[in-house]
Order: sequence, then structure tokens, then C-alpha cells
Amino acid sequence: MARAERVDAARLAAYALVGVGALLLVSPFYFTFVFATHTRSAIFDTPPPLWFGSAALANYDMLIERLPFWRNFGMSLYVAVMTTALNLLLCSMGGYAFAVYEFRFKRPLFAMVLASMMLPAFLNMIPSFMVMQFLGWIDEPRALYIPGAAGALGIFLMRQYIGSGIPRELIDAARMDGCGEFRIFWSVVLPLAGPALGTLGLITFINSWNNFIAPLVVMRSAENYTLPLALRSMQSPNNTEWGTLMVGSAIAMLPLLVAFFFSARRLVAGLTAGAVRG
Repeated sequence: MARAERVDAARLAAYALVGVGALLLVSPFYFTFVFATHTRSAIFDTPPPLWFGSAALANYDMLIERLPFWRNFGMSLYVAVMTTALNLLLCSMGGYAFAVYEFRFKRPLFAMVLASMMLPAFLNMIPSFMVMQFLGWIDEPRALYIPGAAGALGIFLMRQYIGSGIPRELIDAARMDGCGEFRIFWSVVLPLAGPALGTLGLITFINSWNNFIAPLVVMRSAENYTLPLALRSMQSPNNTEWGTLMVGSAIAMLPLLVAFFFSARRLVAGLTAGAVRG
């Protein structure tokens, strides 16, 4: 009896710890939406507001007055969708090749892909800018989604999933039926790789949507800013309208929250599906 009580107490403690951690993680999102409904002076009251106010419309009006906000929103959405689509196509093709085919230098090439994941992202800033300037792509959306069209994480994820989750006999059977290699990839492999594609799509969309450094390097005109860069341009040392900034941040979070809400289960399935294969 005492042992059962100890187990129940340990379980309650674990639930309490998880609950506290969840509250800490959710609190920044909650306060973003709360502060979006208050004026700048109310946000800095002591204590700060803990519930919604009535200044949301005024903050929104100031937001669209100071920024081409919905154009920036559309630019972020366009870049994120293009980056995600290109990554899904190219990373799945690369992962399929590494998982199914045998070719010369396969292992060294895959090792190079993995090694590239260890390089800090800022090392690419100057070379990327020089390439974009040479191509004449400065202040163009393609300067954001073309360099990010395929990533090492995506190739690794698709290789692991295809190698462990799709039977090789199914691919061999499709070859015996006369299917070409691209037909096998498109009609057999991709439909079965749904969890990995969903995981990769969600990760890529979130990373592209939140990307700040790349637009900062290559974008010049305010109407071509993505949302992170546009919202950052509203900040100043002494006159930042934090309520207005919180409105923009709250709107910017909505696509990510919706995407995660509908993809959370697939995200977990895709991340764990290839874990049994090295």
C-alpha cells in the first residue's frame, strides 16, 4: 500500500513539473496577445496587466499606418511557401537517392551533408551576399528561397525515413512492373513518406517564417521586408510603441500556431520513424 502511494506521489509530482514547464512555455505567447490590447504606458505599469485591454484596434491602426504590414505578411508567406515546397521536393529526392541507390562516394558525400549541419549559419552571410549581388538578386524574394531550397537536415530526415519506413521490396516490385525511377519516386515513395514530409514541411516553414538574418542581409526596401525584419524596424531606443509591436507579433504568430496545431502529431511521428536506422 505504501509503495502504491509513493508511485502515485511520484506521478503527481511529475505531472506538476510538466504543468509548470508548460505554463512557462505558454506564458510568452499569452502575454504577447495580452500586451497587444494595451497601450505603451499600460504595459509598463507596476504590476503589468494580466488580462486583455481595449486598445487592440488603436494599436492595429497604428501598425498599418507605420508599416506596409499586409504586404510584409504576404512576402513572408510567399517566401515560406516557396522555401517549403522546394525543400520538400529536393530533400526528398536527395534522401531517396541516399537511401535506395548505391553509387561511388556515397558515404563521403553523405558525411559531407551531415558535416554541413555543424557549420554556424553566420559563416554563409558574406559569401551569400556576394553571390546574390553578382546575380542581381538583391532586394528580390528569390534571394531568400533559392539559397534555402535544400537543407542537410531535410536530406538526413528523408534518408532515414525512406531507408527504414519504406520496404525495398515495394520499390523492386514497381521496377518489375515497368515503372521508371521518377515514377517510382513520385507515385510509390512520396505517398508513403507522408509523416516525414509533414515534419520537414513544418520545420522548414517555421524556420523560413522566423528567418531574420537573411532578409536583413539582402532586402533593402521596406515593402519587400519579411515580417521579422519589418517588426524590428519599428523599434527605436526611446520611442517604441510596444502595444503596436505586440499586435504585429501576435498576427505573425497565428500562421505558426495554426500550422503546428494541425501538424503536431505528424511532427512526432516523422521525427521518431527513422530513429531505428543508423
